[in-house]
Amino acid sequence: MQSRHLMLESPAMGRKVHLWCYGHYGPPVIVFPSAAGFAHEWDRQGMFEVLGPLIAAGRAKFYCPESNVSQVWTDNSSTIAARMQRHRAYEGFVLDTLVPFIREDCRWPAAPMTAVGCSLGGTYAALFALKYPETFRQVLCMSGRYLTTELTGRHNDPDLYFNNPLAFVPGLQGEPLERLRRNTHLTLVCGRGAYEEGCIEETIALGQLLEDKGIPSRTDIWGRESRHEWDWWQRQAVVHLPRLLG
Repeated sequence: MQSRHLMLESPAMGRKVHLWCYGHYGPPVIVFPSAAGFAHEWDRQGMFEVLGPLIAAGRAKFYCPESNVSQVWTDNSSTIAARMQRHRAYEGFVLDTLVPFIREDCRWPAAPMTAVGCSLGGTYAALFALKYPETFRQVLCMSGRYLTTELTGRHNDPDLYFNNPLAFVPGLQGEPLERLRRNTHLTLVCGRGAYEEGCIEETIALGQLLEDKGIPSRTDIWGRESRHEWDWWQRQAVVHLPRLLG
């Protein structure tokens, strides 16, 4: 399997950002890491071993950036304003540096992005689709958290509101809602088993909300044997990514 490690200069982040790329051909898939935030996480966790046939067949190219999740969602020592400023910087990296790089790398100027993530990576994938649906046309979110005030000590803040899906999606109407209906599709997956507390309730709630709002989506709830662990996310990715990529 072809792989590359790059350092992308990001004006928004004020530093270079690690990026791993896997595959030789196919539509681009951005992989957001979990709470670890490491660009090489999916490789180390065996995800590309199980997705090897998809990559070998040229059905997808995977782009795995690091994230600053430890400075945003898991940093309990900073103010909410500081944490949200860091999240905006990461959004700037993704939109202004990563996406243009991927489109140039794929020689596809208007390539739609598919995003995927497990745990907090699923949170990132959902947020990018819900906020930037013209760019992120479909996402696969496995065991994500969608009530982000649960990660910030229930603090409220205008910036946090628009990074909290179960808060801002209920209020969507008019053109912002139509943008989502026209442009994106979310697949939400979660199991009922060990360590999925919070994830399962929020997945079901967001799935129902998307359905009520007419936002294209699919919610797939696995059984009590499915855990918040990599071996189960491997199985879920093998089920859903081939379907999303066509």
